[in-house]
Amino acid sequence: MADFFQTGAITTLHRLGPPNVARIEAELCALTIATPIALVLPCHVRELGTPALERILGELKGAKYLRQIVIGIDGADTAAKWNRARKIFGALPQEALLLWNDGPRISRLLRTLAHGIGGAGAGKGRNVWLCLGAVFSAGVASVVAMHDCDIVNYSREMLARLCYPLANPALGFDFCKGYYARVSDRLHGRVTRLLVGPLLRAMRDITGPHPLVDYLGAFRYPLAGEVALRAEHARRLRVPHDWALELGILAETYRHCAPRAICQAELCDNYDHKHQSLSPRDPARGLHKVAREVVLAFFRSMSGEGVKMDAGLLDTLSAAYERHASEALRGFSADAIINSLEYPRADEELAVETFVRAIQEAARAFIAAPHHRAAAPGWDRVAEEWPDFLPALREAIAADQGGR
Repeated sequence: MADFFQTGAITTLHRLGPPNVARIEAELCALTIATPIALVLPCHVRELGTPALERILGELKGAKYLRQIVIGIDGADTAAKWNRARKIFGALPQEALLLWNDGPRISRLLRTLAHGIGGAGAGKGRNVWLCLGAVFSAGVASVVAMHDCDIVNYSREMLARLCYPLANPALGFDFCKGYYARVSDRLHGRVTRLLVGPLLRAMRDITGPHPLVDYLGAFRYPLAGEVALRAEHARRLRVPHDWALELGILAETYRHCAPRAICQAELCDNYDHKHQSLSPRDPARGLHKVAREVVLAFFRSMSGEGVKMDAGLLDTLSAAYERHASEALRGFSADAIINSLEYPRADEELAVETFVRAIQEAARAFIAAPHHRAAAPGWDRVAEEWPDFLPALREAIAADQGGR
């Protein structure tokens, strides 16, 4: 059984006792009459036909409370790949909108935007941003949920527990972040365990108590890809282009939502998805790249909160991080031993060394361009500055999906 500890910064909704998914889904079916829910699925063509995606689609067929499913397809550089995606997702019983993100119509549309999103390049952030645009162009959903397409042990319980806090108006939440354990014969989630947690503690040592640091530290899995948010909040989001998507959404939520309207929900006992390589020597690949972009996004968020992120502070932060990461290694080692898990200490130490380099690389990038933000504009801004864009996106989606 999970614990029921509350940090006080945000509300934590625990998974206590055996789940009653049927009851939650029955309530959702009733609640979504007034509060329609759309699900966003950012998908790459390499995920088509995988056991993980097949399982997800099989589970989603039973999620009768979903009004709409919006799927962004990246990497479909030929009509054959696009048509394969249309066939696979066409089996869903819900209303499904598919976006051919690399197709000629949407590519042409992106080039018309004066903002940098048009040249940002393909990636999960751009995919999510376009999917949100599709949701708003359809004008159906009051709540938007999203998750990845590589969840190996996916179940409808995850989605139901993610959506319920927003669908039930009595709870009063505008944003819900999923969390879970990630463990097999060993502990996973290295970027969260060994980078984000120690980095936040190191920053608190330097700045003292800070509302943004305390807020981010309250999330048990800040880099989880599963979130649900109200449509009016989603319209204001500046969506990061890069691997900082999850942290960027949390920072944007901090700016726009009251803490009492933010929660995190435990979605399952354990979570499994594809594992990336560490890539210790190549900052352009694997977890090394993820870490650098996450840290850079954190530096820019702190700067936006008025913290002077100069070279001296960043050097001190790197040193403080190493100390906190060393303590984290000790704690996770003990946790693994008492639970009879493997603990590859050398691999964990290599991860910390790699994350130190990522922090230093991010510091250099921040000093070189402290005000740069790799983020797309919120859809409220797009609708105001480019009023023809959303109708044109809706037409492009319909034409691509219809095979015209």
